Amino acid sequence: MRRKSRRLFSALLTVTIATLVAAATTVDAHWKEGLQQWREHRAQELSAPDGWLALVGLEWLHPGNNSFGSAGNNRIWLNAKVAEHLGVLELKGNEVYLSAPASSLQLNGAPAHEAKIDTDGANPTVLKAGTLTLLVIHRGDRYALRIKDSQAPTRIHFHGLHWYAPDYHYRIEAKWIPFSSPREERIPTIIGTTLKLPAPGLAEFTLDGQVVKLEPVIEQPGDKQLFFILRDTTSKTTTYGAARFLYADFPNNGLDRPGNVVLDFNRLQNPPCAYTPYATCPLPPSQNKLAIALPVGEQRYSH
Repeated sequence: MRRKSRRLFSALLTVTIATLVAAATTVDAHWKEGLQQWREHRAQELSAPDGWLALVGLEWLHPGNNSFGSAGNNRIWLNAKVAEHLGVLELKGNEVYLSAPASSLQLNGAPAHEAKIDTDGANPTVLKAGTLTLLVIHRGDRYALRIKDSQAPTRIHFHGLHWYAPDYHYRIEAKWIPFSSPREERIPTIIGTTLKLPAPGLAEFTLDGQVVKLEPVIEQPGDKQLFFILRDTTSKTTTYGAARFLYADFPNNGLDRPGNVVLDFNRLQNPPCAYTPYATCPLPPSQNKLAIALPVGEQRYSH
């Protein structure tokens, strides 16, 4: 009887272990598949006709009139097959206006007309001419014309990104610690300006025996993800030196209550500055400069 009981227990244990192993294998395969799809989508976004690899210029606007076009006498010279004089961007205090648009210039998909330019990050005014896409952006107390070219060599000759191998060890469920009152974080940028972004709390976790606290910000009003700007010790060797970015869904109990937040560092990505000198990337605040290595996610980009 005892032998039968032991055999039955052994059989049940074997089935249980096999079931758990199969379940873990399924979860791992599903996670890897999702990660691979995300990586492919990221490469597609970067290399899109208006992606970061198409960025070829950043021209700061001066107060008053800023003419732009392919003629050399423009305030902003465009190295492209477009009209000699595409129009004028007039900077008046904190507002920008388009005047004298050429017939070949488009504004939000329609023939351009004199108008106020919207620099809102969510719904900016989009100007197009030939292979160029032009946007006026607001950085600190300055305005600039961002120039993208769908035929830029950096886009045409793109051969893919470089990644560490997936490692589930770096998918972490961190403790979410909300701040007791709203806080604004001053985020430095690579061009010397400072961004003021809301910081709702801290994500705390233990990795390889070390307690780590990371402070995210909210990148744009209405966002439903936390934005982490961080640097780790791999930045000296295998990853982009300035910083990497990580986006994470909001904590399970919301931003204003303690809870948990999932940080999958396999989705660490390079900032736009890793691909073009014309981007205006944020840099990590001091508390997000880590003394540990995160050997996962995106590696340094080579053209």
